[in-house]
Amino acid sequence: MKVMTTRSAAAKRRIGELLTRRSDTWERVTPAAKRIVDGVRKGGDRVLRRYASQLDKLPSQSPLQISADELKAAWEATPVEMRRTLETAAKNIRAFAQKQKPKDWDFAPVPGVTTGQRVRPLGAVGCYVPSGRYPLPSTLLMTAIPAQVAGVPRIVAVSPKPALETLAAAHLLGITEFYRLGGAHAIAALAYGTETLAKVDKIVGPGNAYVTAAKKLVSFDCAIDMLAGPTEIVVTSDAGTPAGIASDLVAQAEHDPDALAIFLTTRADLASVVSAEVKQRVKSNATAREAIQRNGLIFVTKSQEEARDLTNALAPEHLTIDSEEDLAWVENAGSVFIGEHSAQPLGDYVSGPNHTLPTGGLARVRGGLSVMDFVKLITVQSYTAKGLAKLGPAGVSLAKAEGLTGHADAIEVRLKALAEGKNA
Repeated sequence: MKVMTTRSAAAKRRIGELLTRRSDTWERVTPAAKRIVDGVRKGGDRVLRRYASQLDKLPSQSPLQISADELKAAWEATPVEMRRTLETAAKNIRAFAQKQKPKDWDFAPVPGVTTGQRVRPLGAVGCYVPSGRYPLPSTLLMTAIPAQVAGVPRIVAVSPKPALETLAAAHLLGITEFYRLGGAHAIAALAYGTETLAKVDKIVGPGNAYVTAAKKLVSFDCAIDMLAGPTEIVVTSDAGTPAGIASDLVAQAEHDPDALAIFLTTRADLASVVSAEVKQRVKSNATAREAIQRNGLIFVTKSQEEARDLTNALAPEHLTIDSEEDLAWVENAGSVFIGEHSAQPLGDYVSGPNHTLPTGGLARVRGGLSVMDFVKLITVQSYTAKGLAKLGPAGVSLAKAEGLTGHADAIEVRLKALAEGKNA
């Protein structure tokens, strides 16, 4: 990994690039993704099957939907140890999601007026589960379980070549609608529906450049969670061990050749040792080695305050810090890992918090996938005569100030009736 002091011109230039970073991989494939999306939208199953055959290598006579029997068979064929692992991960993810779930509430801002919110689930969601470079059964758990906790009645999973473990996870969760579909054509089918696959209200889950481009293309017609870019990790530490820091950097770097791996420290000695440790660890990991060569950076800062400010400016997807006390200065991060024992991959799998996280600095404005992504908050209000008399005149005043006479009249007609004793 390249080691630079933040005082150097090269470091300042590189930091400037990082602060304005955005993944443009999906932009390059947008024209092709648009042709696919438009084709499926207009042609339905006929076009969907053509792309499934061409791109997913699905035999022409194979059904798009995976049967419940096949899901059950996958569970039964999965080794007992892996079944227990899936159950452990699912239990923790579900418990965390249940803690996140918002509640109905009411309160009275003034006597005679009751306001509040009601929480309602979305009607149908589509969970995209990648199966390219690595099979990701964990992504099915992370996307489907919060939807289940939210109460979504219809949960659809799609994956072009789902691994045995992914199918087993679907059986574990009771997912009954699972399709062998991937890429932009799967996103189009979820967003617009076909003869076989009814459309959903929202699409969640990460994918390749074509998936990301397609999600953006359909986002005005079907809600999406976020546009996921390459994985990011920042470790901000003066007290971590070289092996722990380096192993986390390599772990996240192996996701993608474009992954971003950054270590921030005030200690030049620690920076040097971590750099050497990373070099050793990527020798047997080609993807991580490529990512580190492209985007592996160590910045030696002049102070802890500078390291902290830079961390928040980067707004990383994954962040490791030294202690609970450090959490107080963290403002922007997708998911935070505290201390030497908190290996970042534990968060990818079994901790409970979601691993579908904001990238490209999006952590400045949102967190990871959660139950909140699968519910609607409906606000409610109820007035008695007393409440109308109390707040009505203020409403009339604002309406008239805005020149909306119809608004004012809707309130005044009730105030007049109240004054005449008709609705007292």
